[in-house]
Amino acid sequence: MKRFPFVVGLLASALIVPAHAHITLERQETAVGGPYKAVFRLPHGCGNSPTLKVRVRIPEGVIGVKPMPKPGWQIETVKGKYEKSYTMFHDVTVSEGVKEVAWSGRLPDENYDELVLSVYLTDDLKPGTTLYFPVVQECETGVHRWIEIPQAGKSAADYKEPAPGVKLLPKR
Repeated sequence: MKRFPFVVGLLASALIVPAHAHITLERQETAVGGPYKAVFRLPHGCGNSPTLKVRVRIPEGVIGVKPMPKPGWQIETVKGKYEKSYTMFHDVTVSEGVKEVAWSGRLPDENYDELVLSVYLTDDLKPGTTLYFPVVQECETGVHRWIEIPQAGKSAADYKEPAPGVKLLPKR
């Protein structure tokens, strides 16, 4: 009888681990036409190898990108032109901006961490769809390419290394 709580705990932890086996976004849905705090959760390295760099590609329609500094980590951004011009806060029009963000540091495999971006989701994004942020996680030994975007009729669960995504809701 005394083993029962241990067995239940063991089974519960076995069910929890797969849900956190890849990089995900903390908030799974948000409205278009406004700000979004994208919190990327990093639950592990590559096997037992520590994470050294995480690169996030910014999808079209996501503008005003500002990465949050992380003590002990360096931030690099790659800027470029958007496919079209977008309007954001206070009717400011932008035609270029951050297209990729990379954090470099060291996160041992036995630790968990989060990397944060403040972004603006334009009105051009389609509610009812999922917006994906492809991520490449570089480790001391190995790489995870969380870049797989589900095809029609499939979900992230159907892929080995799915890109983190957020479901888009109508503008509030």
